[in-house]
Amino acid sequence: MPIEVGVEAPNFVLKDQNNQEVRLSDFRGSRNVLLVFYPLAFTGTCQGELCSVRDNLNDFVNDSVQVLTVSVDSSPSHKVWAEREGYRFPLLADFWPHGAIAQAYGVFNAERGYANRGTFIIDKAGVVRFAEEYPPGQARDQDAWRKALAALPS
Repeated sequence: MPIEVGVEAPNFVLKDQNNQEVRLSDFRGSRNVLLVFYPLAFTGTCQGELCSVRDNLNDFVNDSVQVLTVSVDSSPSHKVWAEREGYRFPLLADFWPHGAIAQAYGVFNAERGYANRGTFIIDKAGVVRFAEEYPPGQARDQDAWRKALAALPS
């Protein structure tokens, strides 16, 4: 079960597809964060969702919002996938300890060894303002993300 709206988001430090560290706390006070967990790179539904983010990037990356995507895949696999698909946003590796950040957010699927489709919107103060979880194979409604982002104070 995902963490609840209204709680402080667990901080993390993960490496992106360029092997650079990304800290959730780096955005505190400056930008809201759309945090998107997905099961695995190079899979149909995950690729469809991230391609939609790519194709509508201005909705999710601008002066007030930063998108961060997370899976248990390694940084090198994310690098190949990002280059192949033209993803210009962080793909973060929750590789080791395996799925620790997905566990902290309550979306780790221990039976399958990867994250379910968890989505969180974290405001500039570091508080979760939107949370959802979908099972593998079921695409999310990104319009719900847009509405939740629009409802945040500027």
